Amino acid sequence: MTVWKASTALFGAVTLAVMTGGGAAAAPAAPGGWQESGTSRVNSLTGSQGLASRADGSLLYRGLGSIPLDLRMKGWGHIGDPDIANGHTFDAYQGGDDAKSKMFAVTTPDGKRHLYEHELDAGEKLNNSFAAVSPDDKWLVSGEWGDQNRLQVFPAPLLNPSTPPTGGALPQAGQITLDKPVRDIQGCDFVSDTRLVCASNDASKELFPEDRPVLQVDLERPLDGKPVTGRVASLFAAPQRSICSGSFETEGIDYDSARRTLRVEVVPPAPCLVTTAVYAYKPTTG
Repeated sequence: MTVWKASTALFGAVTLAVMTGGGAAAAPAAPGGWQESGTSRVNSLTGSQGLASRADGSLLYRGLGSIPLDLRMKGWGHIGDPDIANGHTFDAYQGGDDAKSKMFAVTTPDGKRHLYEHELDAGEKLNNSFAAVSPDDKWLVSGEWGDQNRLQVFPAPLLNPSTPPTGGALPQAGQITLDKPVRDIQGCDFVSDTRLVCASNDASKELFPEDRPVLQVDLERPLDGKPVTGRVASLFAAPQRSICSGSFETEGIDYDSARRTLRVEVVPPAPCLVTTAVYAYKPTTG
């Protein structure tokens, strides 16, 4: 959840003991070449904000309960959708409403954590919804809340030799300019060096026909630190199935390239929001 107050509400709601129901049967093949292949569930306290696939096929989850105490004490009270690249875990952190910077934490395979802080540029929103590392491990893509015509690009902390080796300042690189606006992007992940998939929490149907669409962003070329354009298309609507009625929230997204599996997280309405649904998809074409 990118909205600060909504995250606080979730933290309190996890004391409830209501489980999410199964709902309708699995959907047929979705537009854009994806077939729903299964559903799992995770504790929202430690898994509602995002997920990333490890090399061995296991999944890393993030939720409000995943924030280390020392970072929470420093004001980093929100954690976004993570990514894993070359064995390194990338976490996106944001502060409160008066924050002047955003932060990425990188944890190495041997457990060492390095903090990279980005001071907000003019006009930049404080939101830090996700971290997505390019397939060449050199660039980090993130995004802001609300209506946006861009995705942000940074040198990938630690993996890009232009960044300090033990943490420090992180300037922006050339951004991705989108050919049409997007709204409330909760997470993105790379499918290839020129394609991302992104989860939107936009329920308005004003920008795309779907309610809470999963989007595809095709880049004109692989990221190289210079400005690049991206073509946006809607693939399908994130499922909204629960025994509880009310407002759903789309959260993290992950593509496991080794197993060709796309996963999208959806938090159901209260009181079922104590568990987050994880919907899996397989490509319908080669």
